[in-house]
Amino acid sequence: MDHLVLTIIAADKPGVVERIAHTIATHGGSWQESRMAHMAGQFAGILRVSVPAENRQHLINALEDLSTHGIRVLVGEGSSGQAATSKSIVMTLVGNDRSGIVREITALLSRQGVNLESLSTDVRPAPMSGDPLFTAEALLQVPSTLSLDTLQASLETLADDLMVELHNEE
Repeated sequence: MDHLVLTIIAADKPGVVERIAHTIATHGGSWQESRMAHMAGQFAGILRVSVPAENRQHLINALEDLSTHGIRVLVGEGSSGQAATSKSIVMTLVGNDRSGIVREITALLSRQGVNLESLSTDVRPAPMSGDPLFTAEALLQVPSTLSLDTLQASLETLADDLMVELHNEE
């Protein structure tokens, strides 16, 4: 079995996911995992599929042909597994929103050798003041040699108001 990672974007309307799922199933593929979202009138998704090696190119061609239905698919090669020298950590952050906050956080993580596996962010009015409040939740692969206390202290240096919580994925 080959594994493919698909990135999909299309105008959000009923039937988009069904058309993708039908294409995968028609070519003997199996939908393994996915993350999908509606944002600003667009549907965006990333998914991993497995497909018999002999059907791989036919599936890729069929997915690319979905562009005639307004569905853009970018196909990437899947890889197996993560390094055994890391640990899965869930990170939650809350702080006042400001320009560049995501860049600062991701740059610090990169410098520490931390791999960002998933990230979800939002900006909402703070309950009492109404000021914009940045929130983030991420799944990280942290090198086994990096202590969580060190990582948390590093992240908290980005801003006085930044609250950081790190815990093992359960």
